[in-house]
Amino acid sequence: MSPQTFLEDFHHVANIGSTPHHGVDRQAATPDDQRARDWFTAFAKERGWTIRVDGIGNLFALITLRPGAPFIIVGSHLDSQPLGGRFDGAYGVIAALHAAERVERRARETGERPEFNLAVVDWFNEEGGRFAPSIMGSSVFAGIKDREEMLAVRDLAGTRVAEALDSIGYLGPDEGPEAAGYAEIHIEQGRILERESLTIGAVDSSWYTQKLDIEVNGEQSHTGATAMADRRDALLAAAKIISMVHDVTLGFPAEELVSSVGQLTVEPNSPIVVARHAHLVADLRSNSREIVHQARDTLRRQIAELAEAARLDISVRDFDIRENQYYPESGVELTLDIATELGIGARRMQTMAGHDSVAMNRIVPSVMIFIPSEGGVSHCEREFTSDADMLAGLEVLSEVVHRLVHGALAPSLLPGAQGRA
Repeated sequence: MSPQTFLEDFHHVANIGSTPHHGVDRQAATPDDQRARDWFTAFAKERGWTIRVDGIGNLFALITLRPGAPFIIVGSHLDSQPLGGRFDGAYGVIAALHAAERVERRARETGERPEFNLAVVDWFNEEGGRFAPSIMGSSVFAGIKDREEMLAVRDLAGTRVAEALDSIGYLGPDEGPEAAGYAEIHIEQGRILERESLTIGAVDSSWYTQKLDIEVNGEQSHTGATAMADRRDALLAAAKIISMVHDVTLGFPAEELVSSVGQLTVEPNSPIVVARHAHLVADLRSNSREIVHQARDTLRRQIAELAEAARLDISVRDFDIRENQYYPESGVELTLDIATELGIGARRMQTMAGHDSVAMNRIVPSVMIFIPSEGGVSHCEREFTSDADMLAGLEVLSEVVHRLVHGALAPSLLPGAQGRA
C-alpha cells in the first residue's frame, strides 16, 4: 500500500470521535470506540485476516505466515483521553495494520518462510480515562491484572467494564494469540526528538510509576450557615493534598520526579454544601524507584497530619504500580540499525509515559519506537505529529516487524530473556 493510502486511513480514523479543535474524544467502550474498532475489523477482513476478540476486549487480526508457530504481535490502542489527541495510540494501530500488510505481501512475493506468524492488536482501555487503571487490556493479556477484577471496574457513571464492552459488541469469547514478541510505535509525548531534530526514538527503558488513590471523608453542612470552626470540609482538604502532590517534587532535583492529581470527584458537589467526600488520584513517576518511594512516604505523612488537624478521615491506597522496564538491547539496536539503513536520524531514549509495551515486555521481548510530538504536547486536542514523521515511522516499523517475524530477536525469545538480551 502507498504512503498516501496510510495517510488517508489515519485521517479517516481521526474523524471518528473528532472534536472542534482537531482532537478526538474516543474513550474506551463508547460508541465512537466501537466505530473505530469496526473500521479495524473491516480492514482486516478485507485482507482475509482472522479476527479474534478476547475476554477483556482486546481486538486481534491474525495473519498466518507459518502455520502452528506463535505470533509476533504489533499494535497499540484506538481509545483516547477525554478531549484527547488524534495521534496517541491510534497512529500505532494504523501503522501496525499497514506494516503487517507490507510484511505479508513481501513474504508472499518473495516466497520467504518466516519463523513466526503476525498479529495486529488494538488493546482495550490503554488510556484509563474512563476506566482505571490504564493499560488494562494488555495487562490482563500479560497476566499482570486479573480479568474478572478488571471486568468489574466501574466508570464514574457506575457502568462496569463488562457491561460497556458488551454494549458495543466487543466482549469476546476468544483466547488471544500465543505471543513470541511484540512491537509498538507511538508518538513520543515529549520534546526530545523535536529538540534534537531526530525522527526515531529507540526506547530502552521506562520510568517507575505508582498512583495513590485518596479518599477524603468529612461532613456535609451548609456553606452559608455553618460556623467556620465547625466545618469538616473534604474539598478544602483535597485542595491542600493537590498542592502537596505538586510541591513534593521540589524536594528533588529538577525533572527527576513528576507528579500530578489528574482526577478529582466531589460529593455532593452542590454550590451551597460543604463537601462531605472527595476522591483524588495522584500520579508519581521517576526513573528512580527510591525517589518515588520517598515522595510517597512524604505525602502519606503530610496527609496523615492534615487528617488529624482537620478532623477528617483520609485513606490513601497504593495502586497501579509499575516497576522500571528494560527493553531487550537487541531490539533497541535493531531499531537504530534500521533507521541508519533508511537514512533516518535516531537515538536511544526512555519513556516516562506508560504504554502497552511496558506490560508486554514482562512476558515477551518487546520493541518500542517513538516518533516526534510537536512541542512535546499530548493528551490534548493540539497534540500534533507531521505526516512526514508518521511515514518515516511506518517505514522503520515495517522493517522491524519484517525482521521480527524472521527471528531477529530469536535469542531473546527464551523464557525470562526479555530485558537483558
